[in-house]
Amino acid sequence: MFLEIRDVTKVFRTAENKEPIIAVKGLNMNVNKGEFLCIIGPVGCGKSTVLNMIAGFERPTKGKILLEGLEVRGPGTDRIMVFQESTLFPWMTVLQNVEFGLRLKGLTEEATRKAKKYLSIMGLENFCHLRPHELSGGMKRKVELARALALEPKILLMDEPLSYIDAISKQMLMDEILKMWKRSKITVIYVTHDIDEALLLADRIIIFTSRPARVRTEITLHSPKPRDISDDILHLKKSLMKELIENQPSR
Repeated sequence: MFLEIRDVTKVFRTAENKEPIIAVKGLNMNVNKGEFLCIIGPVGCGKSTVLNMIAGFERPTKGKILLEGLEVRGPGTDRIMVFQESTLFPWMTVLQNVEFGLRLKGLTEEATRKAKKYLSIMGLENFCHLRPHELSGGMKRKVELARALALEPKILLMDEPLSYIDAISKQMLMDEILKMWKRSKITVIYVTHDIDEALLLADRIIIFTSRPARVRTEITLHSPKPRDISDDILHLKKSLMKELIENQPSR
């Protein structure tokens, strides 16, 4: 198995005399190599916490995360995260932002060539000299994707990357993400609250329970991509929406 999450629990300690927060409890799930997996679930259920543990930013309180049989014990360039909000360095140009991780990795001579290659793949080869404040929201996302892909990770982790993008740019970026995935055959774990995104992008969808996160439902999609919102997809959408409504935490 490519990625295994084995009986993982994550507990966050809080201020004195307050109950600890159990974000994830007894989570078991597997991810196949080259798979596009989408995770959806109620707000605050622990989706981002699971991504952070796969990335190595957080350690499980209990259980293990294994990548190709080796336990994840910290961050690494084999797992790259694209966050919900922009993390581009505002003082750097587009090209310098994409080069940054490559130079940290020690690829000083190759950095510019590889950065330009992935910017070209994203259709940004003519914007290398610009700075982030000169870009649209959709273009910033594409720069971040180019920066992540340039490191050629085994897993691309995406935490609601299209949340703040307008509808037209979102559709265009979804198309770009699918092209990138098909071209690179990279494994993608994609957290979203948008059911349409999940249905159009995923090979498989996992729905988490309300906190603490566990797997509630798993759906495999067999129809080829790119997809349209067909009758079958609409039927699945209604089913997923029902799952999420039933799974909302009680107040």
